[in-house]
Amino acid sequence: MADRQRMIFNAFNIFSVSHHDQGMWAWPGSKQLDYNSIDYWADIARLLERGRFDTLFFADVLAPYEAFENSRERAVYSGMQFPINDPGELIPALAYATENLGFVLTQNILQEPPYAFARKMSTLDHLTRGRIAWNIVTTFLPGAGRNLGLAGLPEHEDRYARADDYVDVVYKLWEASWEDDAVVRDLARKQYSDPAKVHEINHVGPFYDVVGPHLTEPSPQRTPFLIQAGVSPRGRDFAGRNAEGLFINALSPAEAAPVVADVRAAAVRHGRRAQDVKLFGILGFVVGSTEEEAKRLHEEITDFQSIDANLAKQSVFLGYDFGQLDPKEPIHEIAKRPEGQEGIVGKLIAMSPNPQYTIGELVRWFGNLRVVGTPEQIADHVEAWQDAGVDGMNVQYVVSPGSFEDFVDHVTPELQRRGIMQTEYREGTLREKVFGNGPFLPDEHRARGFRRAAFGG
Repeated sequence: MADRQRMIFNAFNIFSVSHHDQGMWAWPGSKQLDYNSIDYWADIARLLERGRFDTLFFADVLAPYEAFENSRERAVYSGMQFPINDPGELIPALAYATENLGFVLTQNILQEPPYAFARKMSTLDHLTRGRIAWNIVTTFLPGAGRNLGLAGLPEHEDRYARADDYVDVVYKLWEASWEDDAVVRDLARKQYSDPAKVHEINHVGPFYDVVGPHLTEPSPQRTPFLIQAGVSPRGRDFAGRNAEGLFINALSPAEAAPVVADVRAAAVRHGRRAQDVKLFGILGFVVGSTEEEAKRLHEEITDFQSIDANLAKQSVFLGYDFGQLDPKEPIHEIAKRPEGQEGIVGKLIAMSPNPQYTIGELVRWFGNLRVVGTPEQIADHVEAWQDAGVDGMNVQYVVSPGSFEDFVDHVTPELQRRGIMQTEYREGTLREKVFGNGPFLPDEHRARGFRRAAFGG
């Protein structure tokens, strides 16, 4: 029944005790309290490779969530993406434990000067043998801006203007500093590199002036695989210019379809091919041998989760401080007031599957939207995303590693039977595994334009 094109599957994770399902580190069988153990992560990486996932996709944040009641207390109390470690330090060990699995590092453009970051990514590309990707983000947490010495978060447009200049710098370092034959390694003459073929980039931009040259010799991909996670109109245009993969936050295939069309149009507008950008949806799931079993487990999981932690998370993601409301107040009472009839609260109440929910229960329900059913039903759902034009899914865990074990053992075989998930890895770098072409960016990508300008051809 392999009658569909294969999709890309990323295991969505974070180097913390908890990602999106709050309090599940206390669930029986969870090993999330071992998140500081390299053995825990190596086991997950090997499991994902056995299940033929394309990448382990590390999200990241640089500040605790503090929009709820203008305080970080609930996030800190519940372990909601806090404390959190640097995934860049973990990836080389996981690459050593695997042969084919790719790794996505999320790092925002405010976090580190582009010159130092370019060296970091080239180093990771060498150590992973070309299996590294960069998730380009501009950050959304005001605390991150303060912690990075910027006295707060720059405005949205300013962050993207900085991102434009930032990627120009790293592109020039990766693509236009070292010529292909600059590395000589001549034992007889004891010459490692040809100085005439290692060049300064002399970048002068609105935010960054960088001379160069790049400190690291060309890595297997030169420029790491480029992913982005921003879907505002400005973000979509940025993706059309730069991204090879875009993680979108649509809640349904129908919601995803116009985003897919817009991003593909942006790619063409910037001289690229529409198929040069792969788009990823999000897949949260609970699987059971029957639909009834899955529903029972889903209800148990939802009831187990912390309402306060979900309020803290959604106050950031939905841009509304739910501390303004009593979490125990029934939504039918809130619906009688103006704040319950408009804005995000009004939209949530309109979506509610249960009119007897409190606002805390409703927000927790919203934070637990996922596909619940048998492996066949989950595969049907993935097909619906594919039919909407989406090229892959970021698979989100509820309990780690149990959710990924369930996916690999029960869902992966069904997806492989339908031809949606790969049964074997392609040879080569991450870019070669995903696109089936060479290890470098295609000539149509703007980064290669810097290379042509520097070296011709």
